[in-house]
Amino acid sequence: MHKSRLGNIVIDVQGTDLWEHAVFWSAALGCPLPGRPEKAEKFIQLQTRPGEVQVILQAVEHPPRVHLDIETDDIVKEVARLQRAGATVFAEREKWVVMQAPSGHRFCVGRPFRAGFDAGASAWRD
Repeated sequence: MHKSRLGNIVIDVQGTDLWEHAVFWSAALGCPLPGRPEKAEKFIQLQTRPGEVQVILQAVEHPPRVHLDIETDDIVKEVARLQRAGATVFAEREKWVVMQAPSGHRFCVGRPFRAGFDAGASAWRD
């Protein structure tokens, strides 16, 4: 048995000023901004309440889109479960796997990164 749950909503932003976009999404979602970084960052994580799904802005080279991150205690088993459901592996990275849903949407599968995983995750029979 392994567990998984939705971990992040990632807003992929194309452009040079990630902070400008973070200001907008902070206002739109009611999630406070973190302290402004002193240097250009690839990621900015908005502040969410403990236990809530995280909202992260990510600087990217591809066109803007939103993707989900699924966190799991067993990446190999979760990828296999999602493949049985119809997803395909798009790319394998060192710490996560990029998958593609039958709808064409991409999402990532990686290790747990926020508190409360054991209590909040779904358990799957392998």
